[in-house]
Amino acid sequence: MTEASPVVRGACPHDCPDTCALLTTVENGRAVRVQGNPAHRHTDGVLCTKVSRYAERTHHPDRLLQPLRRAGPKGSGRFEPVSWDEALDDIAARLKAIAARDPQAILPYSYAGTMGLVQGEGMAARFFHRLGASFLDRTICASAGSEGLTQTLGGKVGMKVEHFAQAKLILIWGSNSIASNLHFWKLAQQAKRDGARLVCIDPRRSETAEKCHEHLAIRPGTDAALALALMHELIAHDWLDHDYIERHTLGWEGLRERALQWPPARAAEVCGIPEQQIVDLARAYGTTKPAAIRLNYGMQRVRGGGNAARAVACLPALVGAWRHRSGGLLLSSSGQFPVRRADLQRPDLLAGRTPRTINMTTIGDDLLRQASPGFGPKVEALIVYNSNPVAVAPDSSQVVKGFAREDLFTVVLEHFQTDTADYADYVLPATTQHEHWDIHTAYGHTDVLLNRPAIAPQGQARSNTEVFRALAARLGFDEPCFAEDDLTLCRTAFGQEIDFRQLLDVGWATVPVPEAPFAEGGFPTPSGRCEFHSARLAAMGLDPLPDHVPNAEPGGTHPDFPLAMISPPARNFLNSSFVNVTSLRDIEGQPRLEIHAEDAAPRGIASGQMVRVFNQRGEYRCVAEVSNRARPGVVNGLGIWWRKLGPFGTNVNEVTSQRLTDLGRAPTFYDCHVQVAPLEASH
Repeated sequence: MTEASPVVRGACPHDCPDTCALLTTVENGRAVRVQGNPAHRHTDGVLCTKVSRYAERTHHPDRLLQPLRRAGPKGSGRFEPVSWDEALDDIAARLKAIAARDPQAILPYSYAGTMGLVQGEGMAARFFHRLGASFLDRTICASAGSEGLTQTLGGKVGMKVEHFAQAKLILIWGSNSIASNLHFWKLAQQAKRDGARLVCIDPRRSETAEKCHEHLAIRPGTDAALALALMHELIAHDWLDHDYIERHTLGWEGLRERALQWPPARAAEVCGIPEQQIVDLARAYGTTKPAAIRLNYGMQRVRGGGNAARAVACLPALVGAWRHRSGGLLLSSSGQFPVRRADLQRPDLLAGRTPRTINMTTIGDDLLRQASPGFGPKVEALIVYNSNPVAVAPDSSQVVKGFAREDLFTVVLEHFQTDTADYADYVLPATTQHEHWDIHTAYGHTDVLLNRPAIAPQGQARSNTEVFRALAARLGFDEPCFAEDDLTLCRTAFGQEIDFRQLLDVGWATVPVPEAPFAEGGFPTPSGRCEFHSARLAAMGLDPLPDHVPNAEPGGTHPDFPLAMISPPARNFLNSSFVNVTSLRDIEGQPRLEIHAEDAAPRGIASGQMVRVFNQRGEYRCVAEVSNRARPGVVNGLGIWWRKLGPFGTNVNEVTSQRLTDLGRAPTFYDCHVQVAPLEASH
């Protein structure tokens, strides 16, 4: 008999609400199979197509397995092997020289390539705090919605995801759950079988919209108008929980006055949907108990995204939905985890310094700025980890110009030779989730998960923590915290708040959250109430009440760029991760633009035809798909392809802007006007 292959418990590291528990089967030092852990109730043995291929990603033939030093022009992708000691010695020397002049000239750039607390901003944060480098404002995905939620509910808090299964009405707002929140979709399906009504609110007729009872195909950036019109109808028909409003909300009179300015007819014109759809949805929301809203981050990637999230977050309090454990709203649960971030990231290492902050969304402009009193020093060094900004940051022609600077010293920690790695001076091979320790929160449930390494690091790959420890040692940072190993960091993340023995034995532990957290109010706001009126916003000179803030680039308003464009993720990619996994890229085929027949016909565009999508910022090329997934006047540029894997070396972010949202300083990816033409019409 042969001994059974070991199975190692882990956690999915990717930017997804589900944070699945993984089981990895190992044979002869290789990860040969990745499954969902059936014992973890939120995962229930099921993984998305992407992560089920994680072993293929770990053992990919193009995996970076040794440090590389640039040997050609920036962007050429020409590199030569170098030893770890030679690379780290040179990097440390370069950083030390820059820091001697002004450490703020050094900028870290990272996001959610891993959501892990250790391999994310654990040792890395300690290193950059001790160095005194510029802060990075990590805004690129969620900060407008997060700010809107915080100003209204007090934080990234909400109902427990498992209770959606007992709701009688579920609004899936700005989310393609089948593609990006698979385990919530299972709960929604259970509710549907038990008689619940499912309504999807999304400009795109997504896979999720097709499976719901109704789809409201609103124009991009009109979510707040719809929410205010729903409030109007709740008031007009007295579908309100007056007791809940009186006891557990703040600013009702002001919100009431504003909502009464939004009759369904006005909102229907703004949103581009039939008035009756709004009237019917308001009736359903006002009279169905319990009603639940699954809000997602797609709807806040527009100029008024923060206000839109605020407006939607007000709705459950108006009808008393929070009284029920299966009522309320969920955007993110991440604020319910007792993470000891200060212990993990050690801001005390700043020693009183207050470095400037650079917004990751405006990296294209900021890398091209000269030193000035307002900006501070020119960015001289960039350390990129857990991100691929040349592909994912907006206005990518500007991003490329910044990264192409010969006087910018760039270090990239990566698994693959991405678009960003092509512009590096050094590329350092990073470990994957199969090869290191980490600990994870979630933003779609309330379990802490521990990730154990399943295999040894491949080739010469090193974890992020190991790289930053080594750089700290070379720079003479002798504080004991830089000697702590990854398992110690995992234990530090929650201290005594979570039973670490349970994490070691089982793989996860559940954060205790009340079944109906706001049934009796108790919101984590300054007032303890759901704040329709935010004194904090008023103090900043901003509108204290939620309002509809129109898109900066709405469709149909610019003579040269009449179409609105959103850029939701392709189903088999996760941001720019997995784009180079051959089996997944084969499913996607090539970059696509969904366009409605009403917009395709007058432009002479047919399915399968190569088109150019362009505006004042630039253009990219992709294949048109004439489809009712797109509503008239709006095209869907599915992302995010690596630039070098798409036609002509560009991607959808060639046309997106660096403009920021109303709240949260976030990007406006889905607030973008374009024109589309057949490629042969190019000149």
